[in-house]
Parts: sequence; C-alpha cells; structure tokens
Amino acid sequence: MSAYEDLLRQRQEIEQRIKEARKAEIADAVAEVRALIAKYDLTERDVFPAGRRGGRGRRASAGKVPPKYRDPVTGKTWTGRGKAPRWIDGKDRTQFLIR
Repeated sequence: MSAYEDLLRQRQEIEQRIKEARKAEIADAVAEVRALIAKYDLTERDVFPAGRRGGRGRRASAGKVPPKYRDPVTGKTWTGRGKAPRWIDGKDRTQFLIR
C-alpha cells in the first residue's frame, strides 16, 4: 500500500471517529439542556424569546417595506433599498416621492 493510500485510509478512520465523538458530545449536551429545562421549568419562550429567529447569524425579517418612490409614467414603485431602477437612477428623487 502506498503512503498516499495509507494516509487516505487514516483520514477516513479519523473522520469516522470525529463523527462518533461529535454525536456523543451532542447527546450529552442535549441531556444537560433537558435537565436544566426540567429543573427550572423553562418554556420555549423562555429559551427562544420573541423576535429572535433561528440564530446562526440570521436576522429576523423586518417584513415587507412599503414603497417610497413611484414612477409617474409606468406606476412602478421602489422602496429606496437596493440598486435604483433605471427610471429614477441619477435623477432628483424628491419628484418621485410617494406622499
């Protein structure tokens, strides 16, 4: 067996051991969390308060933003966020404001 093949086999074995260790640690963490929830009689709302979604860096959606500008010719609208549409790009935006 070549050194390369041996290293690949070792990597596969290590990756399997990593998966097993992670699985065991997750099981321990879940058991610990469940014990704390039971001990303090916590609810889902206690652990995940309103206004927080998902985690992992995702922000809760602010919802749909109302349009701020309207093209008088076509009636198309724009919220003022993101890249400006052609009909308003480079022009004085005050004339397109929705009042």
